[in-house]
Amino acid sequence: MKGWSEMEKGDYSFSTCWNIKRYMDDGRGMVEEIKELGFQQVELNYNVTDVHLSAIEPMIERGEIGISSVHNVFPHTPDPDYGTDSVLLGFEDEMKRKRAVETLIGSMEYAHRYGAKAVVVHPGEVPFENEIDSRLKKIYREEGRNSALYERVFQEMLNKRDQAAPKYLNTIVQSLTEACEYAAKKQWNIAIGIETRSRCNQMPTLKEAKMILICDELAGAGVYLWYDIGHATMMERMGLYDNKEQLQEVLPYIYGVHIHETVGLSDHYCPYIHSQDRDDFDRFLPAINQAKVKVYELKSICTPEEIHASHNLLLEKLKVGTEEWMR
Repeated sequence: MKGWSEMEKGDYSFSTCWNIKRYMDDGRGMVEEIKELGFQQVELNYNVTDVHLSAIEPMIERGEIGISSVHNVFPHTPDPDYGTDSVLLGFEDEMKRKRAVETLIGSMEYAHRYGAKAVVVHPGEVPFENEIDSRLKKIYREEGRNSALYERVFQEMLNKRDQAAPKYLNTIVQSLTEACEYAAKKQWNIAIGIETRSRCNQMPTLKEAKMILICDELAGAGVYLWYDIGHATMMERMGLYDNKEQLQEVLPYIYGVHIHETVGLSDHYCPYIHSQDRDDFDRFLPAINQAKVKVYELKSICTPEEIHASHNLLLEKLKVGTEEWMR
């Protein structure tokens, strides 16, 4: 049997979120382990630090590894105001918003330096005073999606979210516009991928993403949708949107995908393997086929054997799908 290093994964990339906690101070070891899986491209996630980069940058320069994408905010910042679950590009406070734009520009600069194609961005959220997403997920698990309590709390959340969302969408568009204008002056050819998110109050939904992407301010600016399949599945199960109908509407705007499967409301599993469902994930194959950057974003419990089996099955499914699409 071939070793993992011989099982080349072609143009597919692999996120460092899989093993970064096992290599907190060892960037080379982290990347080498991913290379042993057969990946020649990595996505550097938002927990990558300057310490990691001190070892990874020489590997990039020597051509030992390619960088498909980096994940804003990059490198890692301990400030929760600019973490992955914050208002970020939608800050009402102008100083905070300007700093958020600066951090995105910084991530784009790293992407340009490393020869990456894209920066993955969490645009923001509609803030709630309480942990509404955690509360809804708790009710979902304990009483079910169709329970009266879930329906009531979800509708309350949705009403508040819909009322506040336009203001934050406008601010996010302003922030993206400023970052794109700066990148254009620098002649950086870096796509910004706004990512579908994992909490019901976070932005964008697929409908919101389309509104952002077709607005006049961002026409031709290099902003696209980053379709996170696991997150999209989770939000569909919670009732926020319908992938079956809405995916077709946003398919032309997809630049990148995060490939992983959701079991219940827990994500970052290997597609087809952990759910043991050999059909449901098929509906996302057009998004994977469309994407210019295809990144596995898996949790640490996924074994090399599971990753390899999942990838092989995915390729088989895509081959059959492509043959059908071409008829």
